[in-house]
Amino acid sequence: MSSEISPQSPARKPRVAVVFGGRSSEHAISVVTAGAVLRAIDRAKYDVLPIGITTDGRWALTADDPERMAIADRALPSVEQLAESAEGGVVLPVDPSKREVVYTEPGAVPKALGEVDVVFPMLHGPYGEDGTLQGMLELAGIPYVGAGVLASAVGQDKEYMKRVFTSFGLPVGPYVVIRPREWEADQAAARKKIVDFAGEHGWPLFVKPARAGSSIGITKVDDLSGLDEAIAEARRHDPKILVESLLRGREIECGVLEFEDGPRASVPAEIPPVSAHDFYDFEAKYIDSASGIVPAPLGEDETRRVQELAVQAFEAASCEGLVRADFFLTEDGEFVINEINTMPGFTPISMYPRMWQESGVGYSELVDRLIEAALRRSTGLR
Repeated sequence: MSSEISPQSPARKPRVAVVFGGRSSEHAISVVTAGAVLRAIDRAKYDVLPIGITTDGRWALTADDPERMAIADRALPSVEQLAESAEGGVVLPVDPSKREVVYTEPGAVPKALGEVDVVFPMLHGPYGEDGTLQGMLELAGIPYVGAGVLASAVGQDKEYMKRVFTSFGLPVGPYVVIRPREWEADQAAARKKIVDFAGEHGWPLFVKPARAGSSIGITKVDDLSGLDEAIAEARRHDPKILVESLLRGREIECGVLEFEDGPRASVPAEIPPVSAHDFYDFEAKYIDSASGIVPAPLGEDETRRVQELAVQAFEAASCEGLVRADFFLTEDGEFVINEINTMPGFTPISMYPRMWQESGVGYSELVDRLIEAALRRSTGLR
C-alpha cells in the first residue's frame, strides 16, 4: 500500500486524496465521477488515496475499484457499498503543519495512512461543492483542486451567482427567489410572488432548488395547477427555491480550464432537445445517456462570444481550476448565462471532458492539469 512509503522519502510520489460521495442528493453522481477520475490518474506519477463520504457524513476508507463506481443496469452506486468498514473513519489533520491522514476503527489502534499532498474533491452539491469542504481544507493547509471558498459558495447558490454575474455586466435571465423565511412566514404571499412573476414573464416556469445541481429537484411547470407540487419537490432538496422563466433558444455549454498563463475556454457544446424528456433532467443526463453535440454548430463570432463570456464568468466568480458555464442562445441571437458549475461532472458522458477532448486536451491530461494547478497554489489568501 502506498502508505508504507515514508513521507520524508525523496522518492515519494505526491499523494492525491480523491474525496467523493457526500451528504447531498448528488451522492451517486459524485461516486460515478470519482470512478472516472480514479481510472485516469497517472499511477506512475501519483499515489492515490480514495476517501468516500457516506450519506450520513462519515469519512470512509474505500476500495480503489473504479469498476464498482459506475452506473450498472440503471442502479446508482454509493460509498456505503465501497467502504472497507461499516464503522471505520478517516480523519484529516487540523494542524496546517501536518498533512498525515489517520484511519480509526472502534477498539483498534489508529493507523497512519501517510501524508496527503493535494485533495481532488469530486463532491457535488451542498457539503462539498459549496465551500464547506474547501474551508476545512484551507484550515488544514492542504491544497485542493478547483474553486476556493468564495467561488464555491457563489457557484452553488444560484441566486447569488446571478447577482454576481449581473454586477459584472453578464446577461442573466429573469428569476425570482423564495427564501425559507418567506415561505414559512406566509406561504400564500410567497406563492403569489411566483404567480405575479408568471404574469409578467409567462408560463412555463422552472422551479428548482437554489443550491442543488445535476438537474435534481427541478420541475417544469406549465400552469398554476402544477405549482404547489413543484415547490414541494424543490423544497425537498433545499428550503430556498429559485423560479426562472423559460428562455426559448439553444442550450450551449463551454468549459474553462486554468492553464499556467490563466483560464482558457474550450470549444462549446450544444445540448439538443431530448425527445424522451421534457427538459435536460437528471435521467436524461445520467441514466439515458443523452449526448450533446461537440463542437456546437455555431458561427465563428458566436463561438468566440460564448468563449469570452465563459472566461468572464470564471473571473467574475473568482474561480480556480475549472468551470463549466451553461448558456442559452436566444432566438434573437443573444447569449444568456444560466449557471456555472465549479465541479462539473466527469462521468464518461459528461460534457466538460468531452469539450476539452475536442479542444485537444485528453481526459488523462485534463485530470493531470487540474492536479498540477492545485499543487502550484497555496492555501490561504491568494
